[in-house]
Amino acid sequence: VVGFTAALAVFIFASQLGNFLGIASAPAGFAELVLATVRRLGDARPWVVLVAAATLAIGALWQRVLPRIPPMLAAMVLGSVMAFVLNQALGAERTGLRTLGPLPGALPPLSFPDVSATTLQSLLPGAIAVALVSLTQALSIAHAIALKSGQRLDNNQEFIAQGLANVTAAFFSGFPTSASANRCGINYDAGARTPMSAIFSALLLVLVLLAVAPLVAYLPIAVVAGLLFLVAWNLIDFQRIRKILATSRGEGAVLAVTFFSTLLLDLEFAILVGVLVSLVLYLNRTSHPILRSLVPDPRHTGRKMTEVEDSLLECPQLKILRIEGSIYFGAVGHVEQHLDTLREHSPGQKHLLLMSKSINFVDMAGAELLTEEARRRRAGGGQLYFYSLRKPVEELLERGGYMAELGRENVFRGKREAIGGVFTRLDLSICATCRARIFEECASVPGPGEAR
Repeated sequence: VVGFTAALAVFIFASQLGNFLGIASAPAGFAELVLATVRRLGDARPWVVLVAAATLAIGALWQRVLPRIPPMLAAMVLGSVMAFVLNQALGAERTGLRTLGPLPGALPPLSFPDVSATTLQSLLPGAIAVALVSLTQALSIAHAIALKSGQRLDNNQEFIAQGLANVTAAFFSGFPTSASANRCGINYDAGARTPMSAIFSALLLVLVLLAVAPLVAYLPIAVVAGLLFLVAWNLIDFQRIRKILATSRGEGAVLAVTFFSTLLLDLEFAILVGVLVSLVLYLNRTSHPILRSLVPDPRHTGRKMTEVEDSLLECPQLKILRIEGSIYFGAVGHVEQHLDTLREHSPGQKHLLLMSKSINFVDMAGAELLTEEARRRRAGGGQLYFYSLRKPVEELLERGGYMAELGRENVFRGKREAIGGVFTRLDLSICATCRARIFEECASVPGPGEAR
């Protein structure tokens, strides 16, 4: 969402650059807009640039000095006055300061949509595509605003609202509606904090259309460009971008791909590319759960477990392993390879105790992997054990009949119970020659050189 919002901001810059410089430009893609504007930089109108830059500067300074008075309104009024004075003094032909021109002063007529079978058949595929794109765009922009405002976003409620708005618009000769980066940005920067702002905005728009349309016609295009530059600048969350780039390469890649695809591709494809990249990275991360070998830390009491270090000894018969993530079909290969490596490199550790609290989810492929590992451990003279198994995981193993293969007696509730239960199944002759002595239970077996 951060990359999408930043790209929208840059696109606003590009789309308004011609108006900011006083250069006429036709609607086009990002690259075409930039190239066309660069080629015509020599045609820039100084007075237009002055008014647009002054509007931008007034808005930026106003929101720092007098934030209680809407900076967008102040910048619009002062910029318009400046443009009016320049046109009166020098003439509109010399300054190049154009205005928006007259607006239609009437509301769209009431209408009833054609819902015949023929119309539905011909329009339904396109309507579904438009709905998906508009919903995705609305949700992306809503998330972008929510990041700035700190508000919680209800996606389902947003979808319902968009659907109701589009159904209602059909009876007023309306086009399919969605969120707009320009309008949402201006709305938020003007101080809007609740959905009522959209209602008041719509009512004021009706008032403008019916009563104030002649005045809006005199609003300079350069002033609008300066205001939209300010909106675009406020849309870019520089702090969050820096944090993402510094924190995670994967998230940084998603941000970069979404940013450039939004600028260079059609919106629906750009969003799809961003979603696909996020999905690929997510699947890659979840398909490689972290597996950590643990031992009791002698520096702490209460059997506190810590990751194996060079200075910490392991039990020669028991491997304690924590799996952080889910064991599903996508992760089975990674987990199985790790378990095979453990059996190959540490054949003496015939018993395996899984710290299972961090196993969030297990599917059938994962359950079959665990039962196969239990068989292999038993065939080698050991066993597979679990402790702190999550209830949903335990219920799945029960329903699928896997618990009978794993053995209910090999599932322990807590760490102390697990180590105590597994210790009774270890080979005491090996314990008698062991110098690790890492468990409290080891004290019950005389070690090397101790009286028996």
